[in-house]
Amino acid sequence: MKLSESDLKTIAVKGITTEQLEEQLACFAKGFPYLDVTASVSEARGVRKLTGQQQADFIRRWDDYAASDKTILKFVPASGAASRMFKDLFAFLSADYDTPATDFEKKFFGEIRHFAFFDALSAKCRERYGKDAVGLIAERRYKDIAAALLDEAGLCYGLLPKGLLIFHAYPDYVRTAIEEHFAEAALYAANRAGDARLHLTVSPEHLPLFERLVKEKIPFYEQFYGVKYSVSFSVQQSCTDTIAADADGQPFRDDDGSLLFRPGGHGSLIQNLNHIDADVVFIKNIDNVVPDRLKAATIAWKKTIAGVLVDAQEKIFRYLALIDSGEYTRAEVEEMIYFLQDDLCIKNPEMKYLEDAELILYLKRKLMRPLRVCGMVRNDGEPGGGPFFAVSPDGAVALQIVESSQIDMNNPAKKALFEQNAYFNPVDLVCAWKKPDGTRYNLPDFVDKNTGFISRKSKNGRELQALEWPGLWNGAMSDWNTIFVDVAPETFNPVKTVNDLLRKQHGGN
Repeated sequence: MKLSESDLKTIAVKGITTEQLEEQLACFAKGFPYLDVTASVSEARGVRKLTGQQQADFIRRWDDYAASDKTILKFVPASGAASRMFKDLFAFLSADYDTPATDFEKKFFGEIRHFAFFDALSAKCRERYGKDAVGLIAERRYKDIAAALLDEAGLCYGLLPKGLLIFHAYPDYVRTAIEEHFAEAALYAANRAGDARLHLTVSPEHLPLFERLVKEKIPFYEQFYGVKYSVSFSVQQSCTDTIAADADGQPFRDDDGSLLFRPGGHGSLIQNLNHIDADVVFIKNIDNVVPDRLKAATIAWKKTIAGVLVDAQEKIFRYLALIDSGEYTRAEVEEMIYFLQDDLCIKNPEMKYLEDAELILYLKRKLMRPLRVCGMVRNDGEPGGGPFFAVSPDGAVALQIVESSQIDMNNPAKKALFEQNAYFNPVDLVCAWKKPDGTRYNLPDFVDKNTGFISRKSKNGRELQALEWPGLWNGAMSDWNTIFVDVAPETFNPVKTVNDLLRKQHGGN
């Protein structure tokens, strides 16, 4: 591969080396191997199903931990555009008919008064057309309403990120999605001092809008919940961008001859996480929020999985201290083995052949890793990944969150495992990546670089191949210690389309 001086300057500015560029191009040639999944998880094996008493104990455990001076943070990937939420309305705007025809369109316009953003939309319609939304509906001017909602001269909802959209209505005001995360942070992620920390990953072009919202709204929520917020931001680092390739796997060049790079997917956010210094970090999708009156289940289960985390971390730290001391009994070594096998669900048939010294080193290597506890909900037909047992690079079978694209669907046995899985991944994580001495693990060291995605895209009418890094909770956390917990379905309330905001979980009928 021959690079010009201009090419070298481009990759230098991005922080990408020529070796990394060659590694990326090699991915187009060799592709990515499928993950070797061995079993789906169940209550009996792989997912913890807690009793009411166990949940109460873990909630108490978390409340005790949060009453300390530990640093707790809520991490929300908030850069995603809301355009997919409105794809049906965009289709309506370009359709050759003017009145609602599809079930989606009829529901949207028929129940439009129930959207929390209705008043803002009506005001924009009045400003733009001289009539509010009700008046426009009476005149059958449905496309004017859709335009007032979506385009740049209107509310701009077709261009904004989800976090800035009005999701829920309260008696005297409305809340955007990100404001509901402010509320959650106060209710389960504040420490003894009342510090509620949030970190949002945003797109550079939207950063000023988020900063303005935080400046405007945070004083209200501090007074409302009696906490002190600290909100920080980061953008996806340019060094995580990936080169685009042409159909032959060679660097794709734009019309001006320059190399074309694309964002490397949400797995790139592992670099953003790696710069966060906190004892416990909650991770949750931007759109999975509900109004305060429905938050009880969310708060209870967030505290529950956090309690499971601090309980497991305490055991890991105790085992590591024993190993470092050299003063452990055979019974204590067996306890560590059972913890690895029963709590962390790590099975390695080779472990029984290890000599004593090798066994201790193996146990330490497995324990000295970042830890995550993931809430899982019953699979109700939602598209997306789920929890599985899969073979790790060292041959051990361990818990992984797996997407369908990582599984060989041409293999009937593997396809059946995916289709029969009883659980779905709602992206409900609580994590810890500090070592016993308080220093942090380097998270990129625990990424499975053999996982990733190659998709077909186009630019200016020309076909290209796009490379995405392994997903944040898939390959990017592949080598973490993992615990799955069965959580209530009430904790999973995503907003994939605008009409989802009409569901009762979001204040609709």
